[in-house]
Amino acid sequence: MFSRYFHDIEIAIESLLGNKLKSILTALGIIFGTAAVISMLAIGNGAQQEILDQIKMVGVNNIVIAPVQDLTGNGNDESEGSGDNGGEKSQEKFSPGLTMKDVEAIKIIVPSVKKITPEVVANSYVVQNGRRVAAKVIGVDNDYFDLYNVQLEKGLFFNDYQVENGIPVCVIGANISSKVFSDTDPINQYLKFGHVWLKVIGVLEKTDVNLSAADNAGVNVVNDNVFIPVETMLLRYQNRALVNSKSLSSGNSFYGGWFFSFSGSNQKSALANYHQLDKIIVQVEETEQLTTTTEILSRMLLRRHMNVKDFEITVPELLLKQQQRTKDIFNFVLGAIAGISLIVGGIGIMNIMFATVMERIKEIGIRLALGAKKADIIAQFLAEAILISVSGGLIGVFLGIAFSKMIMKFAGILTIISPGSIIVAFSVSAIIGVIFGISPAKRAAEKDPIESLRYE
Repeated sequence: MFSRYFHDIEIAIESLLGNKLKSILTALGIIFGTAAVISMLAIGNGAQQEILDQIKMVGVNNIVIAPVQDLTGNGNDESEGSGDNGGEKSQEKFSPGLTMKDVEAIKIIVPSVKKITPEVVANSYVVQNGRRVAAKVIGVDNDYFDLYNVQLEKGLFFNDYQVENGIPVCVIGANISSKVFSDTDPINQYLKFGHVWLKVIGVLEKTDVNLSAADNAGVNVVNDNVFIPVETMLLRYQNRALVNSKSLSSGNSFYGGWFFSFSGSNQKSALANYHQLDKIIVQVEETEQLTTTTEILSRMLLRRHMNVKDFEITVPELLLKQQQRTKDIFNFVLGAIAGISLIVGGIGIMNIMFATVMERIKEIGIRLALGAKKADIIAQFLAEAILISVSGGLIGVFLGIAFSKMIMKFAGILTIISPGSIIVAFSVSAIIGVIFGISPAKRAAEKDPIESLRYE
């Protein structure tokens, strides 16, 4: 029986080779359909990987508290009657801004907080041995590196003594290390930022994520950053909670250790940045606590800031997950369109096979007259349809891989080709050959041999 059906397959192969152009044209729908499915799935996998990388870099269960600096007047003006004369009196509000005292209060008061770190940023240049490189210097606590899943390539993170006493030490990103210390080991070397020499105690692993809107999404690409203890930043560089002549001239005031910014009713220009911190990052124990903790933090900070809403709270992980859901829907639509092209290719195979049956009626009659069974005719034409779809699927796999590489190279879109996508695309193309080849094969087998031999 095996040899009988093997002979049917040989006849199908001979028929396809005898009509090469028609066979290739018939397979075009399957070829491009398979290539489209693989390419679309590769784009979808790449988009998913980017989101996962971003989520990893923003940290799990993190809440970011950032100051609002574009205030035209800090707070809301309120007016109320001033007694019998019906006059009005303006009540001015003030806020100390985001400070280290907010960090301490959050640690003590909010029970769901697992880790917390302040962040103070300064942009300038680092200098070492005649090399001058633009860098972002960030003052943080040690929890920062756990919050953002940052790993060391070599050296150490800050110890408690360095953090508490503002020791001038730093941990540098991979790009800073390669640019400034290209020919030497950076550990225990010194680089100058501003007027202070910082001792390098650690180098971070290089991150491959390069995102144009990384900062807006809360993603922190650390390659070009220099990290120092937050106390070092406040003691040796900038501490906006301290009074100085510039702050006094800008209309801000210092009282009892607090740096206040007042909003007069006639003040129209934006005030100087009075926030001691540029960011506070909070990590909660469980994802389910993100929403409630955000609400608690908002109310707590609003009270501490004298009902002045001069901060904003975001949850980068939730924003990225929402973005991921949007991309998943988009990828599903792209995959569905590519799948439709495979179905259209299958319909093309069925139409060509029906036409082939009509063209080869006499051949069918001769085979039946010579003793071939209906099963042989079905096997022959079904084998032709399957061979067309399988060969088209194989060509489509190679084209899909090539298209994916070209998309990544020329469009700059990350594509990841998974073995699963190749298996799915090829399997679907083979199944389509079976499904859309059955009907023409049955039509051929049902032909009457006598009528077929008379057919001209």
